[in-house]
Amino acid sequence: MSSADLSDTALAVLDDDGTVTGWTLAARRLTGREPGEAVGRTAARLLPAVADRLPARDGLPGPARIRHRDGRVLDVTLRVSRLRGPHGAVRRLVSLVDAAAPHDGEPVGVVVRDPDLRCVWVNDTAERHDGVPAGDRLGRLVSDTRTGPEADVLEAVMRQALRSTAAEVHEYRTWLPTGTEREHACAVAFQCLQDADGRALGVCAIGVDVVRQRRARERLAVLDRAAARLGSTLDVMQAGQELADAAVPLLADYVAVDLEQSVSFGQGPPVRVGATGRTLPGLRRAGLASVHPGVPESPWMRGELVQVPPVSPLAGVLRAGRPRLEQLHDDAPAPWVGAVPALARRVREHGMHSIMAVPIRARRALLGVALFVRTHESDPFDDTDLLLAEQLVGRAARSLDNARQYTRKHNAALALQRTLLPHCPAGGTAVDVASRYLPADVDHSVGGDWFDVIPLSGARVALVVGDVVGHGLHAAATMGRLRTAVRTLAGLDLPPDELLAHLDDTVQRLGEEDCDTPEQVPAVAGATCLYAVYDPATRRCAMASAGHPPPAVVDPEGQVAYLDLPTGAPLGVGLGDPFEAVEVELPEDGVLALYTDGLIESRTHDLDEGMHRLATALTGPGRSLQELCDAATGSLASGEPCDDVTLLLARTRALGPDREASRSLDGDPRAVRTARAFTARTLEQWGLDALVDAAELIVGELVTNAVRHGGGPVGLRLLRDKTLTVEVRDAGGALTPHPRRAHTTDEGGRGLYLVAKLCHRWGVRPAPGGKVVWADLDHPRTPRPSLPARPAPAPLAAA
Repeated sequence: MSSADLSDTALAVLDDDGTVTGWTLAARRLTGREPGEAVGRTAARLLPAVADRLPARDGLPGPARIRHRDGRVLDVTLRVSRLRGPHGAVRRLVSLVDAAAPHDGEPVGVVVRDPDLRCVWVNDTAERHDGVPAGDRLGRLVSDTRTGPEADVLEAVMRQALRSTAAEVHEYRTWLPTGTEREHACAVAFQCLQDADGRALGVCAIGVDVVRQRRARERLAVLDRAAARLGSTLDVMQAGQELADAAVPLLADYVAVDLEQSVSFGQGPPVRVGATGRTLPGLRRAGLASVHPGVPESPWMRGELVQVPPVSPLAGVLRAGRPRLEQLHDDAPAPWVGAVPALARRVREHGMHSIMAVPIRARRALLGVALFVRTHESDPFDDTDLLLAEQLVGRAARSLDNARQYTRKHNAALALQRTLLPHCPAGGTAVDVASRYLPADVDHSVGGDWFDVIPLSGARVALVVGDVVGHGLHAAATMGRLRTAVRTLAGLDLPPDELLAHLDDTVQRLGEEDCDTPEQVPAVAGATCLYAVYDPATRRCAMASAGHPPPAVVDPEGQVAYLDLPTGAPLGVGLGDPFEAVEVELPEDGVLALYTDGLIESRTHDLDEGMHRLATALTGPGRSLQELCDAATGSLASGEPCDDVTLLLARTRALGPDREASRSLDGDPRAVRTARAFTARTLEQWGLDALVDAAELIVGELVTNAVRHGGGPVGLRLLRDKTLTVEVRDAGGALTPHPRRAHTTDEGGRGLYLVAKLCHRWGVRPAPGGKVVWADLDHPRTPRPSLPARPAPAPLAAA
């Protein structure tokens, strides 16, 4: 109740049986009932909402519904105050005020005087307002407990209230007799109590502490300014610290903010309010603040898991999702305090006597709990402090929820990025690689650009860079689908132009699948791609482009040149134009630079200027790939790119003659014996004797198939890289070998089945004038040193 609505408060005095003995004019206005209709009737019949609250002492105000005399249902704020009288007699005062009136939960002081203005009833709050004990006040006049002109003024106002038809509000100031020189101001409303005949039974004075209200308003204003700083970060732990800092020392001496542990990492489903079950959610300390340096009150530091006693206020808040205020007493400590020895010691050492636990809620999710503590000489928390704490936590909950949502989305985006982009791209013996990826969507850290390094058979490697129009999660998802498609097509060892043709068809079909209706025109994906295959044995690189910027080549002397590559149409446009592949010879120890247009284009610079800037950054001999990446990305025209930036650098290597051996074979059955002998001899020279038997068998099967089905001359090549690769070339390009399950009566058909069992993997790729069938064998592992044999146990002698 605030001082503004004292005069509108309806009052009724009840005896021990709950019968109305006094009625005020404000009660008549609110309920429509005259004193004769109310006095003498029980509260259970007159005001049913009061009956459940009669056993309480000075109860807290709460919402209730009463019925007006004309049948209307009124929403009110109801409070039942316990009054003490002479010789231990007890009465109760019911106060009702319209629910729309301002309400702050402030305790109300009540003094009832008879027609002679002698005190007959009083509650405990009145003593806290003016410092006069109930024993010194009962049966006495105002002038008996208060001297000077103030007593005369108060008695004059009360006599006027006895004769008035309206409540009179009088505000006065008094000094507490504690020697503290602390001013205490109260706003008091005087109302006449009437009996059933409308005669004056006395005057009822109800008052609220104006100083407490003013301090609460001032504290709320300061907290408003402090709360304005909340939400300055999207880091969940830092947001929890901001809440703790905002409340100390304005509201509490010590504050701890504990978040449900999944909130801290943005993982897992949120805990629903009131749905914690038997097991309490784990809490992690996110914020700490204290009036003492180092926060000595806290047994747990930031980032540590918090142990919550099952019967503590925090546990109750987690289960019910409602705030809780509790006073701790030295003579009778709460049982839960001793459940955690470290906590009990700090409660005792720092004189913690008043605590508030407030749940942090947002979107019906329980984000955590905030603990407010007062120590030593600070006044205990009251209902007003609890309201302030709820308002402050409510504002902090919004910023924490925003931080939680951001953390979850950011983690999801990072997981998506780790899935879509290669973790540690490696080019094997063919190339050394380095890369950079700068998303334009800095919040999500993902975009539509991608790159990839794909090992191929024969020590070759495929280098890919692509760009989906747009950035953000949607572009990243599209990019992931295209990268998967490229990897699948690369496994078929297709030439670059054929691979882009299949990829273009895939993009068009994906666009059609994304349409909601068959009549809807599919959106143009607008993706570009550059696909290159480098062979370290020949230092030849075949590449094709689908609307992508041309690659740059840095020779060993540090000079930069852009390759003249047919651009081609972007993927998904559907023009039907064929892609054209170009094959160039790259220098050993040169650098091939593949990139997206975000590296060379900006809002303020054209494409030619960007390409010149990139060439300048890459120019210079003897620089590492990481230095070149830093120089190229550091040359961006602005600090933050307006489009995603991807750069892939590959330093070319050449496969030495000691790693390759080849032999041309005649297309007759005698070629099988020659191929097996050549294979055995070569592997013995390379020190791979352990692979001779398996390699001879594989070579024999592949050469046999080439002679029987391929036609023309046969070529055999052995490559020693991370694996041993066997390649057999023939002229039968139209016939693609595939394994089949031979029946028991078949004399053949088991060759490729044996090849697949003996090698790590095998495959077929097209070649000019035919095809190449290849198989990879893993190098033999170094055998572990054998342990000395244990001696056999001695035989047991016969008994």
